[in-house]
Amino acid sequence: MKLHEIGPAPGARKERRRLGRGIGSGLGKTSGKGTKGQNARSGGGVKPGFEGGQMPLQRRLPKRGFTNKFKKEYALVNVEDLNRFAAGTEVTPELLLETRLVRQPKDGIKVLGNGELTVALTVKAHRFSQAAAEKIATAGGKAEVI
Repeated sequence: MKLHEIGPAPGARKERRRLGRGIGSGLGKTSGKGTKGQNARSGGGVKPGFEGGQMPLQRRLPKRGFTNKFKKEYALVNVEDLNRFAAGTEVTPELLLETRLVRQPKDGIKVLGNGELTVALTVKAHRFSQAAAEKIATAGGKAEVI
């Protein structure tokens, strides 16, 4: 078998229906849509969720809560993840993005206190949990809020 001999598996590719191509095709004249009515028209049919005029399900169910459009979402980094840096390193959001500890900065970076820190670092972030700030200070480093 060679690369140019490979084709799709039998039945994997299906020919599209060619509508309105004469009576002999079986899909001529009304093109399989029957006669008249909303679904026979071009652009016809009902929108998703339409229940024939009955009150639709998404309107019958009770709504609760709201979404705060001013909510800030932070990219999270744990203290134990910072052990990969050499002692005395200044850990900035740019460095965290470079080393892929953070994939998207979102509204800022927050350092959480999960795990132990064994290296003295200067960490610059937008937020610190209380535990994280304590652990950084205990290891001999500094936690600076940007």
